[in-house]
Amino acid sequence: MLLPWSPPCKVLCRSCAVMGKLQSKLKHSTYKYRPDGILEERIQTKACQEYSPAHVDTVSVVAALSSDLCVSGGKDKTAVAYDWKTGSVVRRFRGHEREITKIACVHRSSQFFSASRDRMVMMWDLHGPSQPRQQFSGHAMVVTGLAVSPDSSQLCTGSRDNTLLLWDIGTGQCAETASISRNLVTHLCWVPQEPYILQTSEDKTIRLWDSRGLQVAHIFPTKQHIQTYCEVSEDGHKCISCSNGFGGEGCEATLWDLRQTRNRICEYKGHFQTVTSCVFLPRALALMPTVATSSHDCKVKIWNQDTGACLFTLSLDGSGPLTSLAVGDTVSLLCASFSRGIHLLRVDYSQGLALREVAAF
Repeated sequence: MLLPWSPPCKVLCRSCAVMGKLQSKLKHSTYKYRPDGILEERIQTKACQEYSPAHVDTVSVVAALSSDLCVSGGKDKTAVAYDWKTGSVVRRFRGHEREITKIACVHRSSQFFSASRDRMVMMWDLHGPSQPRQQFSGHAMVVTGLAVSPDSSQLCTGSRDNTLLLWDIGTGQCAETASISRNLVTHLCWVPQEPYILQTSEDKTIRLWDSRGLQVAHIFPTKQHIQTYCEVSEDGHKCISCSNGFGGEGCEATLWDLRQTRNRICEYKGHFQTVTSCVFLPRALALMPTVATSSHDCKVKIWNQDTGACLFTLSLDGSGPLTSLAVGDTVSLLCASFSRGIHLLRVDYSQGLALREVAAF
């Protein structure tokens, strides 16, 4: 059902309608860490702006389309382009029959792809018609991985059917198929400026695929838990993956070398439930290389990339499990959640490195 448009409303407390239900005021706690990772103090964040929700149900995934636009998808089967600087919906895209599971944006373009539990992948244009520009149908089960090549000519999709498909975006035709037993794909990421695709799986394995023939080029050492997500650094030299888990068992992110040795470099431990997303942060966000993670434990953490020390933790109390994390611009993060839509987070240096929630929609 199409929601009626209304101007963004700014509320200075958490007591307005969110996701169709009234919620009482929520406190957002943050934790500051010393460089050695020891908890130092606990503070309360300032109230944030509450905008009209982008979705009417759980948000499964959020991705940045530009420095002020994001695209999200969820259980309401709708992809939403949202201007997170003004707090307004730019456009809604409907075509899937089931929950949207993944979104991949085309770099420096108005185009993006959405994957769904309906086994379909659709290509959309922010400025194009209401119908998808291209449809990609070939998987037998839910599509759980999407990656666009650096030159935007190819699309790689992965599924719980153990299969990866490589598509020609221009024609919509499948060019290559690869299948490995028990390789239930959880995420795909294309290595910048390279013909390689990084993939995580429920078989606890991280694979590096060569798109030229869609062959496995490297398998990283098997982890102890399901690998839920992966990301490659902008220079293509490192990658990070994260694990499922419970009660602090598993629940970590791992930094890997993508170059010669391809060994594990560092681990980031501190979450208490499944880590759902991990991203490299722009150098402008901190004085040192940093990564961020989001988890089902309702927390977003910032880590020292080189030492593994937790630099800051933001607890989004009442959000439910956090489902997706994306870099918005040089100082902002976008975080999707199970119960409270999408959170706009901003790095704050007024009292040292800190992360605070400034808006939700």
